[in-house]
Amino acid sequence: MNMLFLCTSNINRSRTAQELFNALDNSNIYKSAGLSKKYVDRAGTTLCTEELLGWASKIYIFEDFHLERIIHYTGKAHLHKITNLKIEDKYQYFQRELVLLLLEKLQIN
Repeated sequence: MNMLFLCTSNINRSRTAQELFNALDNSNIYKSAGLSKKYVDRAGTTLCTEELLGWASKIYIFEDFHLERIIHYTGKAHLHKITNLKIEDKYQYFQRELVLLLLEKLQIN
């Protein structure tokens, strides 16, 4: 299955999730991206595209406004694939608390 993690800038939450699950599970393909062109450009990370949304079997977002942004740009085409993990933007890359939350909320494989 193709799993896509989306946060605002693809620096901490989504990138941690991608790398964590890539290391733990080789039965799925994991990618991540950011939803804010401004912050993605500033950080030099990956921006979400319609192609990535289409590629994904499942899409994991971290906050309500991420869903609003996806709907604003692509309509409701991808809603059936989206799960909101509801993890605030207060964690650093691979912070222990973030890793534990991801493992708790995503019991993949």
